[in-house]
Amino acid sequence: MDIRQLRYFVAVAEELNFSRAARRLHMSQPPLSQQVKAIEDELGTRLLERNRRNVRLTEPGRLFLQQARSILAQLDSAGDEVRRAARGEAGQIRIAFTGSVPMFEPFPRFIQTFRERFPGVRVEMGHMSSGAQIQAIADRHIDVGFLRPSHQFAPGPEIEVRSIWEDDLMAVLPATHRLARAKGGVRMADLADEPFILFPRGIGCGLYDHVMGLCSQAGFAPRVAQEAREGVTILALIAAGTGISILPDTYRNASVPGVVHRPIRTAGSRSRLLLAWRAGDATPLLGRFLAMADSWPGFAFSRRKARADAAAA
Repeated sequence: MDIRQLRYFVAVAEELNFSRAARRLHMSQPPLSQQVKAIEDELGTRLLERNRRNVRLTEPGRLFLQQARSILAQLDSAGDEVRRAARGEAGQIRIAFTGSVPMFEPFPRFIQTFRERFPGVRVEMGHMSSGAQIQAIADRHIDVGFLRPSHQFAPGPEIEVRSIWEDDLMAVLPATHRLARAKGGVRMADLADEPFILFPRGIGCGLYDHVMGLCSQAGFAPRVAQEAREGVTILALIAAGTGISILPDTYRNASVPGVVHRPIRTAGSRSRLLLAWRAGDATPLLGRFLAMADSWPGFAFSRRKARADAAAA
């Protein structure tokens, strides 16, 4: 028994007339009768009672009609799903992001709009450090990463990136700090004796290495008083007077009371948010995602510029 035979039987069962069913199926009546008879022979039971005047379903025929309709509906649904997937409108996309990314205002709007435009796509999201994202992309555990790598990061040949945003690293201080109202910002050298609160190295993003590089450039090694794995925790510790930190400007959006963000007057304080994916990954769904990112308001930099930036880093 095959799908074609199921369609034949459903047509006859719904029309209860072989002539009308044959016209509906654009075929002649004799082969249609033969195909229905073949189903009955295979099942070993009569599905239709027929005479010269009418056709009616037997009880086994009614049960078989329910199952045949269900099978055909599942087949049609599977076909629709495959066709949507081929157009990049269905399937699954796995997205990771580093800690500061949700505070970048265009990001949540982008994800929300993508879900709305492609409701047939299953979007899986999770927090992951920048280094872990690069490895997960290479290992095919995720499809796309939003990351803030170290200042020296350059992608390998298996990873493609585009820069979606650049912001400044800021000195984040308690509101009562002596430099909280410093006009024109602060110099890194002004922070040499301060207790620092930082992400652990390799956790969250490339900020640790970036901050260490800025401190070294200013001629000192920072005294790390405490480490915290969450940006909001760092802000809360600063508000409590535990120390100071260097964080991207996007953390202003956390609106934690009792802290101030002051510009750093030094070269090399720009930080990049990157969108990364596997080189050569040409799935239609990823293509839809990247095409939308290319034109999204707030994702400001083209792929060509991103590669140039990465090569120059």
